[in-house]
Amino acid sequence: MAESIAMRAALRRFSMHPAWLAGVLACGALLLSLHQIGTLLPMDLWWQALVSPDMHDMRQIVVHESMLPRLATCLLSGAQLSLAGVIFQQVLRNPLAEPTTLGVSAGASLSLSLALLFAPQWLFFGQEWVALGGAALAMLIVVALAWRRRLSPVALILAGLIVNFYCGSIDAVLTLFHHDDLQSLFIWGAGSLNQNNWDAPRALLPRLVAGACLAAALTRPLAMMSLADDSARGLGVSLRFVRGAALALAVFLGASVVASVGVIGFLGVLAPMIVRLAGARRFRDRLVWAPLFGAALLWLTDQLVQMFSGAWSGVPTGAVMSLVGAPFLFWLLPRLPALPDTVDMSPHELHQNRLRLPVWIVLGVVILVAVVVLGLLLGATTGGWHWSLGGGLDAMLHWRGPRVFAALAAGALLGVAGAIMQRVTGNSMASPEVLGISAGASLGLIALLFATPEAGRLLQTGAAGAGAFVTLLAMLALGRRYGFAPERMLLVGVTLGTAFSALVTVLLASDDPHMSGLLAWMAGSTYGVTARDAVAACLSLAVLGTVTAVFVRWLDILPLGEAVAVNFGVQPGLSRLALLLLAALMTGVATIVVGPLSFIGLMAPHLARMLGFRRAIAQLAGAALLGAFIMVLADWLGRNVLFPFQIPVGLLATLLGGLYFMWLMMRGRAAL
Repeated sequence: MAESIAMRAALRRFSMHPAWLAGVLACGALLLSLHQIGTLLPMDLWWQALVSPDMHDMRQIVVHESMLPRLATCLLSGAQLSLAGVIFQQVLRNPLAEPTTLGVSAGASLSLSLALLFAPQWLFFGQEWVALGGAALAMLIVVALAWRRRLSPVALILAGLIVNFYCGSIDAVLTLFHHDDLQSLFIWGAGSLNQNNWDAPRALLPRLVAGACLAAALTRPLAMMSLADDSARGLGVSLRFVRGAALALAVFLGASVVASVGVIGFLGVLAPMIVRLAGARRFRDRLVWAPLFGAALLWLTDQLVQMFSGAWSGVPTGAVMSLVGAPFLFWLLPRLPALPDTVDMSPHELHQNRLRLPVWIVLGVVILVAVVVLGLLLGATTGGWHWSLGGGLDAMLHWRGPRVFAALAAGALLGVAGAIMQRVTGNSMASPEVLGISAGASLGLIALLFATPEAGRLLQTGAAGAGAFVTLLAMLALGRRYGFAPERMLLVGVTLGTAFSALVTVLLASDDPHMSGLLAWMAGSTYGVTARDAVAACLSLAVLGTVTAVFVRWLDILPLGEAVAVNFGVQPGLSRLALLLLAALMTGVATIVVGPLSFIGLMAPHLARMLGFRRAIAQLAGAALLGAFIMVLADWLGRNVLFPFQIPVGLLATLLGGLYFMWLMMRGRAAL
């Protein structure tokens, strides 16, 4: 694949050979490891502790049964994930592909959770096979979702993102109802490398050796995958066989790591990227240097994690790897070669028939009113389903009213925010959730609550809005250089979302008391919403919606391009900044009400476009109505489907929205 000028310039600036890079990291990790062992055991006992430990000396037992297996697990896991990343990227011609971004790790983790809860006997046959089954199913879903787009990079990233969201939502629902059973699995699944025997290294070593041998055997046909399909066939490469075998190998490598140590994010994309920038341009060179660099990087990260003590000693290394990897990915983002996909939001891409907007808006309002009435009047009780009328309604309105109207306002705000972002960036896949804006709002709120636990709603709204806007600025700074190319915007969103999840895992592992009250909110719950909160959310919707109406002309003009915008007297830079600030405020308000988990910001504007709402005012109105409808319906279902237990509205909206969006992608109707 031809490299861009920017990529070649980056290679010149980043000239250290991969061997030097891996060597420097390995030397640093080795020094830390020797220091750690030296604090526990005299040097003259090291060899004995390694070969034949004295069972009466607890220090030697700790070194032999815990420290050394952990070191070996680091090296093997890092090498295996990096090898899987190299294969994924080569076979899919996508520099962003790896077990995390393709949903393989999420599928493996979810399958282990399901087996532990509902079929623990399967784990006796080997948890690796359970993880492999989940990983393979997730990969098949991703391929099926992207198949009609010929496995294009953007389609694969989006499909992997949806599978990650969906698996994460199911896992979150399971955790809510089986918290005690899954808490230890949750921490372990975040990439905990703690070991008390040599089982994990013994399991990983033969799989890494077998994977390396198979990859070596496929080196020549995989190298041909860089060419066009016709050229590769002309050289005698069986594309179907090579792709199938390589994908199966990469899935197996990723799943076996998840089964042994949990999810370690970003390593599979970082190691191949960095060694490529360091000069390993040929595929066979990356096959050698990426596993070595990945092993050294994970080893060094784990040693740094072990330097901490006290409340942070139980932090999973995989979560820290995600936090460390996020800045690296942001730095590497502008150095990626250009991917072929573009997204066109111009009118000729939207050839639905012109709709009668007033008729559809009136119909949408009627349906929304109907579902609001349903949410207020009908509910499950201990005696079955019951309509609350008269005095019964007065008694229930105090509990149901705030939740229904808060969900309505949050859904409408997310729908409008998503529509603004899609039109401003020219990317129909842009949304607060996909691009990490909701995660940024959550980080702002969490930072405020840690600083001042008693902060009021006004301060919380400001902090969430500030976090969302800072995230937007980071996204714009990274995407501006390449004209907001979809694959880069999506990668920023994946990076921010994964880093946010890793941070939450780190905070949970620290047993900080602040986190207990945030868990339900992060799941997208309206449990604690008061009448005051609902009124504030509805007023915010009214004010921000009115402000949005003032900018409708900009939203009609900006998708046509900068030259057209300038000719119409619109300054693209200033108008984009103002509109994205507005979207950030909407996201901040909605995030406070229903948490960061939802597909509404992606799905509602997209459905509005599919229904034919092409003009800005039409899409905004349609997205607001659809977002409000979905969230109110999700809140009603969450309260009643498993009564007396409740499912948070954000999780249920993600489950419903993700399933519907996957159906759209498989039918080829999702506009990428």
